[in-house]
Amino acid sequence: MKIRIPRAPGLAALLTVVAVCAGDAVATTFPFGRHRRSVNDLGNEYLPFHAHLWDLLHGRADGGLLLNWQSGWGTSFLPDLGTYLTSPFAPLVALFPRADLAYALYAITVLKMAVAAAAMAWVLPRVRPAADPRLWWGAGLLGAAYGLCGWAVLEAVYNPMWMDGLIAFPLLCLVGVWAREGRRPLLGPLVVAVCWTANFYTAYMATLGAALVLVVTAPRGRVWRVILRGSVTVLLGVGLAAPVLVPVFLGTRSAYPGVVRDFAAASGPDLAARLLPVTYGFSTPALFVFTAVPVLAASLLFRRERRAWVWPAVVAGVALSLQWGPTHLVWHVFATPNGSPYRQTFVLTGVTVLAAWAALADGPPTRRSVLGGVGVVGLLALAALGSEEATALGGALFAAALAAVVAAVYVRRSRLVVLLLAGVLVAQASATTAWGDKERLARLDDYPAWSAADGRRAAALAKADGWPAYRTDSGRPQTTGNEPLLLGGQGGSYYSSLTPDVLTRTMAALGAGWTSRGRNLQSLDNPVVDALFAVGARGRDGRVVRTGPALPLVSLRPPGPAPRYGPSAFRNQELLLGARVYEPPAADGACRVGTEVFFWSPDHTGTVRLGERTVRLRGQLQKWRAALVSLGVQKVPGLRPEVPPKGELACLDHTRLRAAVAALGALAPASVQVTSTGFHAVLRPGSAGTLVLSAPAVPGWTCEGRQASSYGGLVAVPVDAGRREVSCAFRPPGLSAGLGTGGAAALLLAGWVVLLARRRRATGAAAGPGRPAAVPPEPGGTKAPEALPAR
Repeated sequence: MKIRIPRAPGLAALLTVVAVCAGDAVATTFPFGRHRRSVNDLGNEYLPFHAHLWDLLHGRADGGLLLNWQSGWGTSFLPDLGTYLTSPFAPLVALFPRADLAYALYAITVLKMAVAAAAMAWVLPRVRPAADPRLWWGAGLLGAAYGLCGWAVLEAVYNPMWMDGLIAFPLLCLVGVWAREGRRPLLGPLVVAVCWTANFYTAYMATLGAALVLVVTAPRGRVWRVILRGSVTVLLGVGLAAPVLVPVFLGTRSAYPGVVRDFAAASGPDLAARLLPVTYGFSTPALFVFTAVPVLAASLLFRRERRAWVWPAVVAGVALSLQWGPTHLVWHVFATPNGSPYRQTFVLTGVTVLAAWAALADGPPTRRSVLGGVGVVGLLALAALGSEEATALGGALFAAALAAVVAAVYVRRSRLVVLLLAGVLVAQASATTAWGDKERLARLDDYPAWSAADGRRAAALAKADGWPAYRTDSGRPQTTGNEPLLLGGQGGSYYSSLTPDVLTRTMAALGAGWTSRGRNLQSLDNPVVDALFAVGARGRDGRVVRTGPALPLVSLRPPGPAPRYGPSAFRNQELLLGARVYEPPAADGACRVGTEVFFWSPDHTGTVRLGERTVRLRGQLQKWRAALVSLGVQKVPGLRPEVPPKGELACLDHTRLRAAVAALGALAPASVQVTSTGFHAVLRPGSAGTLVLSAPAVPGWTCEGRQASSYGGLVAVPVDAGRREVSCAFRPPGLSAGLGTGGAAALLLAGWVVLLARRRRATGAAAGPGRPAAVPPEPGGTKAPEALPAR
């Protein structure tokens, strides 16, 4: 069977893939060269989460869709799943070898860009039909321009979830077309549900943009009816996505708070510069789109049609909304993000592409209008002369594009026009891609691709694994913030936008270090913490070693109040353990021979030393927090450590630690069965006190039908002497409400579809056997809606 690919979407997808791969190849960036591609959160966060998804799909993960046992000592996973991994493209990672996940993410990212370009090319003639079918090439070029916009190749390229928003915008515009025409009552909400499930953050932005497009294209006299139909479609679709959205929303409420930022608008020269190709700026909007696009959009200002100004006005309005504080908050769900403050820029690009199509759909624009558009865009570019972000190459490619557009007006052969414009489009996009690859490496943290050393570490961790009898922590030094997800084991390090508040505060009280203002927790290499969290093996300097004695995953504390943490990490560890195991140094500042020397100064940056052992600390509260560190065993009497005065020194007595662990171990349950959503413990006869699971007490834990309590930030349940068994289960907050909302939305959708089907049948019967009943009339109307002319 021969598969026929529509010409416009096929052209858009082809040009997109060619331009992106060519740009990466020119920059010799992975997978086409030696330079690293995994920068910032791509390597530190998203790649490890996709590794965990690979493990889940292959049945190799510790935990399931609701609970992640592998990182953060056991945390809620459904919110992370809904934030990073619910894209329809994400499961494609299962088709690749686990060691090649970096290749998988690259392929998926390019595929998403190609799909976004093809979707826009497909949707353009449906939003506004073309007067001549031979203009398919225009839709193809404009679709490619959208898929290759600056936001896509510079910002979203290392945030692969955002690419789902790039796809969502044209799809939601198509849903708007269906609402305008009274068609697809079932498919419309389903498309909305898929878009919001794939990535709710950018889908929200895309929905705002598509709503604006719907208002612009709604038939005059029926605007409110169309808006009402579109609103119902969106609400039903969002309701269907509620089983994912509600847990994610509640997960953000229980997450450790990030930094609160005030929005600072970009300067005029920088805005103008970002409209050009080959620019990069982390705090300015990536406005670049193939130069012919803004020229065509601006050309509408020079058309004589009565409503030709509408689309340019919409583009200008969206552009201004990027710069105004109140509308900035609306775009970003009422919170200025911790990273780039212009994450909605792709919507402006999409609206500009639609405006360009409005200038082209009725046939080739006049020379007068095109030259006028060239003049407007050229004047905007002149403002970039005052910006440091403009580049000589970008200016040259911009000028070449303007020349190509002017030449296209005078060339009569459409094939030559297509080749000329397509060549300039690919040149601009590939050069911008290469420039972005270079600038990101210079400005952002980068992470290596999977290596043979990683394979050896993963194999060593797997060999030492003893879960659930004990944990195996991937340890320090870490390559990424989510090392357990990437390499294996069940460690304490964890990095997510949804890092639980209780986890960060508990581990900070125990002496753990962090980056990313508390959301990137590091593994804490400390014998007391290992004992408390059932760590029986850990990675250390590239090797996996067995640790000292450790409590089981579920242990019993004697009757008494839960610990209340104070300012000392050493004392807090003792409170959680229930025994004194540290002693202060002697009057001369030296620890007793045979004890292990530990130092803690969370805000200190620099080196500390004991004899020949030197350890470097990195602290700068609140951005970085230095971990409690070991300076080694005191072997020389009177040898004082070289440490700053601001900090705390303590000496660990391992004999006391072993005795404390043995005492608590004797009280532990007779057996514990761990599942993907909780555990079941069989207690020893006469057990009484507090049963403690060495996992953070995140919301969602229930034990014996009641909400679990907290014991020093860990999951706990009081038990009396008569109890023999205890079962605890985890269910993310909001899952039940989300499932109920999704079910209600499905019922409402089914009722709506049945109602519309009955209305169509009634309309067909009223038309009579000899009369066609093509499109059902709108309520209160007599004919199908017509698109509003935008020119």
